[in-house]
Amino acid sequence: MLHVDFTARGVLQEALETFDFKLVRKALAERQMLLEVAPHKVWPLRFGVPVYRDSRVGKLRMQAGLTLYDALAGWPAKALAHRAFNRKDFSGRFRFLKSTALKGGFTYGDAQTDDARLVLELINGAQKIGVVCVNHCRLTATTEESGLAVGATVQDQPSGEQIQVRARQIIHTTGQWISSTPQGKSWCRMSKGVHLVMPCISDEALLLTAPQDGRVFFMIPWYGMTLLGTTDEDYRGDVNPAGVEPGDIGYLLSAANHYLGRAWSEADIVGSYAGVRVMQQGDAEHPSQLSRDWQLRTAGNGVHYSVGGKLTSARVDAGHIVDTVCARLGVPTPCATNNRLFPWTPAADYTAWCANIRQQAEQLGVDEQSSVWLIRRHGKRAADVLAGIAADARLALRIAPTLPLIVADLLYCARTEMVVHLDDLLRRRLPLLILARPDNDMLRDIAHRVAPILGWDVHTVNEEIQRCLP
Repeated sequence: MLHVDFTARGVLQEALETFDFKLVRKALAERQMLLEVAPHKVWPLRFGVPVYRDSRVGKLRMQAGLTLYDALAGWPAKALAHRAFNRKDFSGRFRFLKSTALKGGFTYGDAQTDDARLVLELINGAQKIGVVCVNHCRLTATTEESGLAVGATVQDQPSGEQIQVRARQIIHTTGQWISSTPQGKSWCRMSKGVHLVMPCISDEALLLTAPQDGRVFFMIPWYGMTLLGTTDEDYRGDVNPAGVEPGDIGYLLSAANHYLGRAWSEADIVGSYAGVRVMQQGDAEHPSQLSRDWQLRTAGNGVHYSVGGKLTSARVDAGHIVDTVCARLGVPTPCATNNRLFPWTPAADYTAWCANIRQQAEQLGVDEQSSVWLIRRHGKRAADVLAGIAADARLALRIAPTLPLIVADLLYCARTEMVVHLDDLLRRRLPLLILARPDNDMLRDIAHRVAPILGWDVHTVNEEIQRCLP
C-alpha cells in the first residue's frame, strides 16, 4: 500500500498530544538524512493547516506546536520552516477551502515518498551486493532444535514447491502478518487505515482534523490526484486483504466536505485502498492515541520480531536490527547504512542531473509531469528507461491520459522488478489500479504488451486480467 506522508502526524499527535518528543525528533532527523541521501526518492512537500473558529487546535496552540516542530528539526531552512498566514492570504493560497469562519492558517515543510518504490529500491540494492531476495514466498513453519530456531520451511506460491532453509538468525519484518504468529498476537495492536483517491485540488498538502472525532487526516497530492485519508480504527479481521467499507468512505468524505468549498461525492472517488498498520500493544482507548515508536522483540526460540515504527525511521530501525543480529553472530562491525546513498541516487550534482534528464525526456517526447515522476520512481535508472524510448518513440506516451506514467516505465518495470503477476505490476510497481479505473480493454492491452517479457501464454494473460478486475 502507498503511504506518502512522512512526519505530519507529529505536529498534532506525537508532539502536542502524546508528547512523544523523542519519536518526533528521531523522525525529523531521519527525514533530513533521507532528503540528502535519496533526493529522487524523498522530496519536499509543503502542508497547509487552516484554523477556523471551531478548530480543536487554535492559532496560538498551533503556532506553539509548529515552533516546537521546527525546534525539534534543528531550526530547518526556510523551505521547511513553518509560516503563519492571515485569513485573506491563507484563503488566497487554498482557494478551494471554505472561507467562512476561517481565522487564518499555517504552512510547514515536510517530505513525501512512494513507499512501494522506496522498498523496491532497497531490495534492488541488496540484490546487487549478493542478498537473495524472493517474492511470492510464504513461511509455513519454523524449524527448531533444542528449543531454538535453526531454519524454516518456505513455500513458493506460484508453484507450491516447499524447501527447507537453514538460518542462524531469523527476523520477522512482516508488518501486520506478525499478528498471525503466537508471539506477535500478544505484542502488537492492529489498526486499519483507508485512503480514497480523489481529483487533484492542489500541489500542496493539507493537514486537517475530522469534525466527527477530532482525528488528524490529510489531503495529499499524488501522481496528479489527491489522496484523502486516513482512517484509524482498531482492526481484528483478516489482514490479507483488509477492505474499504461504506463507513470508511462516509467518514472521509464527511470530514473533507467540512472544509471544501465544493463538496465531494462518491461519484468523485477515483480509487481506494485499505492497509493495516502494526503498533506496540498499549492501554490507549483508541489506536490514534498509541505511540508509533518501534521495538525489536525476541521470542524464546530466538526469532526476532520488528514491532511498530514509522516509515520515516524504518531505515535507522533496520540498522538496529542488523546490529543486534550481527552481535549474536559474533560480527562486531556496526551497520554501515548511515549516510550511504540510496542505490538509485545519481552520483552527480542532483540539480544538474535532474535538469539534464528532463531535457532528454522532453527531446524524446515525454511530457513534463511524467518526466518528474520518472525521476522520482527510478532515480539514475531513468536514463535506462529513456533509452527504450530512443529505440521506439511510442513508448513516451502515457499509459492512461490522466496519470504521469509512461509506457516505457511499464515495460522497464516488467523487465527488471521481480514482477510475477499483473497486479504486481499495476498495483505495486506502478499504482495504476489505485489511481485510475482501467477497464478490460486497457488491462488486456497492458497484459499483451508485457506477456513476451514475462513469458505468459494466452491462458495466463486471461487469468492475470481477472486478478485485476474489481
